[in-house]
Amino acid sequence: MQGVLSGFAVIAVVIGVGYVLGRGGHLGEHGREVLTRLAFHVASPALLFTMLARADLSVIFSARLLVTAMSTAAVAGVFVAVGALRGWGVGRTTIGALCSSYVNSGNLGIPIAVYVLGDASLVAPVLLFQLIGVTPVALTVLDLWGQGAEGSLWRRLLTPLRNPIAVGSLAGVLVSASGLSIPGPVLDPLTLIGNMSVPAVLLAFGISLCGSTMPGRGPDRVPVLLSVALKSVGQPVAAWAMASGVFGLHGAQLLDVVVTSALPAAQNLFTYASSYGVGERLARDSILLSTVASVPVLVVVAALLG
Repeated sequence: MQGVLSGFAVIAVVIGVGYVLGRGGHLGEHGREVLTRLAFHVASPALLFTMLARADLSVIFSARLLVTAMSTAAVAGVFVAVGALRGWGVGRTTIGALCSSYVNSGNLGIPIAVYVLGDASLVAPVLLFQLIGVTPVALTVLDLWGQGAEGSLWRRLLTPLRNPIAVGSLAGVLVSASGLSIPGPVLDPLTLIGNMSVPAVLLAFGISLCGSTMPGRGPDRVPVLLSVALKSVGQPVAAWAMASGVFGLHGAQLLDVVVTSALPAAQNLFTYASSYGVGERLARDSILLSTVASVPVLVVVAALLG
């Protein structure tokens, strides 16, 4: 329980600093946009590259990863189906599906894994799956949706290779798979730049809260509430059912997959929404509400399965 509260406290403080900066106008009227672009085009690709370049890719071949993939697909599929029926549009539905299933395995998942699960590496399968599988697919959909009918077939096929986050992730995986060791003079600057990613995202998120209405209201009310319900309750329940009923996991392994599935929506989803100019309020409100809702959910999960 201490890990849950500690992880949320760190995030809340940094978001609060961003809110204060936004209220005071200290970064100017384009401060949020600059931070968002910095995170999306520079810091996040560097962070993902340095993390994946040193990762043990063998962790992706496990029952835990299958549970993560299946529970992610289940809740994202529900949102996509509802979005198609309600006519929410490709871009908005894609952002909502991400908010329903893409967990905060980095800046929140790591401290919670340390304090609740006792091992930070236990979030690695989730992190790798999201970076290698979910992110490139979702961003490719957004890229193709953004260019509509324009662009040649060749241009569309190369869409993932034009996305900085996808490129950073793919490059890191290739380095790890090759067994190459990156020299310190090359890795250290990338690590330093990558360390800006999480603070930049959280500060931009805090700035976006300035002057905003209460979350869960307005035209995005239904998709926001649906994504929060799927993320906070649907995904951990699906993970528990699949882990225990299909794969026979129990004890620490069951606790691991359910805790990671119960993590809230990741803050970098707001960066994606802002970068593509679609579903920004949906992402912001979903992240905020799922973060608040995940506190009691994680406490209950830790108490029941711990």
